[in-house]
Amino acid sequence: MTCDEAEILIHALADGELDAGHAREVEAHVANCPRCASEFAAINEMKRALAGTDLIYKAPAALRQRIEAELPPAQPSNVTPLAGAPSRRSLLKGFAIGSAVSALAATGLVAIVLRNDDQQRIEAEIVSAHLRSLQAGHLTDVVSTDQHTVKPWFNGKLDVAPPVIDLTAQGFTLVGGRLDYVDARAIGAVVYRRRQHVINLFVAQTSSTERRAAKLDTLQGFNIRSWRDRGLSYWAVSDINVEELNEFGERFERAMGGSS
Repeated sequence: MTCDEAEILIHALADGELDAGHAREVEAHVANCPRCASEFAAINEMKRALAGTDLIYKAPAALRQRIEAELPPAQPSNVTPLAGAPSRRSLLKGFAIGSAVSALAATGLVAIVLRNDDQQRIEAEIVSAHLRSLQAGHLTDVVSTDQHTVKPWFNGKLDVAPPVIDLTAQGFTLVGGRLDYVDARAIGAVVYRRRQHVINLFVAQTSSTERRAAKLDTLQGFNIRSWRDRGLSYWAVSDINVEELNEFGERFERAMGGSS
């Protein structure tokens, strides 16, 4: 395991979110790498500091008294109050309920923003993984143009081996495959070439079996075509133009449909 790979997983290790296999790998790396050991120690120190800090602010009892003092005075006794006219207590209760509803609405909004941010974060990690793969010696763990060699290589390394399609006749040459790490978990990457351009097809298992149509994005100068089908999420990343990347995705999906 390299420092780049460990850096992705160290926070998950500190939070106890890794499975036993990955936890052992990261722990072994940290034990022999001063840089990552220092990072891991800093994360744990921050967790201890936060755990020992009372971050909840409790409003003083005098605050209620000041709010009540600012409310309008009670109706004079010679004026018949309207039916259901609110008392100070009911006004305070209504204020509290309104605040709670506003908080819930805000929470819902935050949840939507977090979901959008999460998708953007995953795509950023995908692009980072693509960039790492372009470094010398990082592109493939198994080198072969034969899909019957590449696909079996993933067996036993992932819960679900990614599909490997030979698209050489369509102009996308199969190069091989490797394991990569995205969102603190191991996923498969199937590698293709289009002329001198590398296409990384990242494949991860998902809990949803609902098909999601392809979406095209651009991040840091790289084009990304993402889609979901049959319980798997796909991200094809490359610096080829968006038309060619979309052609790659369409041919892959078409071949997958024919192999079902």
